[in-house]
Amino acid sequence: MSGVEKSRKPSKLFVRWAVFMIGLIIMSFGISMMIRADLGSAPWDVLHIGLTMQLGLTVGSWSIIMGFIIIGLTSSLTKKWPQFGAFINMVLVGVFIDIFLWILPSPEGFLLKLAMLVIGIIVIGYGIGLYIAPRLGAGPRDSLMLALTMRTGWKVQWVRSSMEVIVLSFGWLLGGPVFIGTLLFCFGIGSVVGFTMPQCQRIVDILIERGSRNENFNQGTLRTHHHDGIS
Repeated sequence: MSGVEKSRKPSKLFVRWAVFMIGLIIMSFGISMMIRADLGSAPWDVLHIGLTMQLGLTVGSWSIIMGFIIIGLTSSLTKKWPQFGAFINMVLVGVFIDIFLWILPSPEGFLLKLAMLVIGIIVIGYGIGLYIAPRLGAGPRDSLMLALTMRTGWKVQWVRSSMEVIVLSFGWLLGGPVFIGTLLFCFGIGSVVGFTMPQCQRIVDILIERGSRNENFNQGTLRTHHHDGIS
């Protein structure tokens, strides 16, 4: 291996991790926009908000706590630890959700709230696309989804849907916000990610390969369901 090739490897790894973390921050910003819009949140956020209402702590803190619980459950099913990216995902998303909730104001009026909600979902889509593109590991909830899929033999969409319904039900019982935003997220995020993820993958491939656009883009199939989304 030449010296040039050796020097490029750390550079590529740095770019992958940088994009991964930027994606998590962007996704956290979108989640916070949805929460501040106050028109209903994504299923996992409904649970986190419900836990905050009943037991205290911040929404981000409950995101991290639930992440630890999910990683433990996933490890018991697979008999191995998830990728390191799952831990980074869990901590950064929780921390930045709290930061953005502290910064962002809640808009007044239904139209402004609706605009913030829709923009938030789109922002989440781009955050998901950016954090998945470097292929540094699924988040805690996606790791559990994949583990349950392998364990039960069910199709991924059925496992994911079952998880979302259970989580949403518990969150609603705890007083979490279920409204039009919840429906828009559940039925729209798949299409949004299907649009944003190929774009983000191309951008990341260009950054990593320095202009070699297609070197990694055609390896493997991109899956629109493969995202954490704190949903």
